[in-house]
Amino acid sequence: MAAHAGVSHQTVSRVLNDSPLVKEDTRVKVLAAIEEMGYRRNNAARMLATNRSGRIGMISAHLALHGPSMIAVSVQEAGHDAGYDVSLVGVSDFAPESLQGAVDRLLDEAVEALVVAVAHRTATERALSLDLSVPVVLVQGVSAGQPMAAGIDQEAGAGVATEHLLDLGHRHVAHVTGPTDWVEAGQRRDGWRQAHEDRGLLPGPELPGDWSARSGYEAGLRIADDPEVTAVFAANDAMALGVLRALHERGVDVPGRVSVVGFDDVPEAAFYWPGLTTVSQEFSVLGRSAVDLTLRALGGEVEPATELVRPALVVRGSTGPAAPA
Repeated sequence: MAAHAGVSHQTVSRVLNDSPLVKEDTRVKVLAAIEEMGYRRNNAARMLATNRSGRIGMISAHLALHGPSMIAVSVQEAGHDAGYDVSLVGVSDFAPESLQGAVDRLLDEAVEALVVAVAHRTATERALSLDLSVPVVLVQGVSAGQPMAAGIDQEAGAGVATEHLLDLGHRHVAHVTGPTDWVEAGQRRDGWRQAHEDRGLLPGPELPGDWSARSGYEAGLRIADDPEVTAVFAANDAMALGVLRALHERGVDVPGRVSVVGFDDVPEAAFYWPGLTTVSQEFSVLGRSAVDLTLRALGGEVEPATELVRPALVVRGSTGPAAPA
């Protein structure tokens, strides 16, 4: 490689490690030689030489759901942009041995840090109790100002969704909740309740859900039978889809009689009928925030804190003014 580029081995090493000591024309020449020869860096040798693996470990759960899967993708992309590989391990349950097994597997790969994305309350508590030699960053189920954590402001997102409905003249917005053992479901419920409290209003009925469209459908049947409900905030888009289906089957006009808001802004949300008003989570921003936090911790910053990413409301056809009483 060095001979092909006409430089020393030390110069090649400096280019590979982004040293500022290399002249730009030399850097271009070495990179061209790397591409021409199809060179692949020997990560094992690099780790022996630098004691750095260039790898971040990530533990995630519920990857079949939109939010967790998008968080995993965003962290992997942000890690790659920062020059790190991201090793992902999925967990299907939250027993202590499952979480520890995932940690051990990643530590065996010599990861420099761990990113943990588990929104289940018990799993989050166990992740916080981990006593490891590498930094641990949480990216789900977190609160503002929490050290070593990056997240999306779930309560603010739910508040924006509910305030949108209240601004349209709806007075007692119903809520289809997520599972009670999920931190983020509780935060979205808190935002819905707080929006009513801020205006001196009582919230509408609270209906249990489990993130599935079926649970939203079952809640929607109850909403259709309640003439006092004119608006509903569902804690995710899948449940909002179920609500829309139930209301359609019962002949309830959306948004003429009942307005519906979801949360997530899945790619299909714009193609629901009517198009779903929903809360969009900035997953790409979250990924960059999580990786930036990780790099700051690796750089020696003690328990850096980060602000939560504020989501945005996307207004479509499923919401409209409350009908005159």
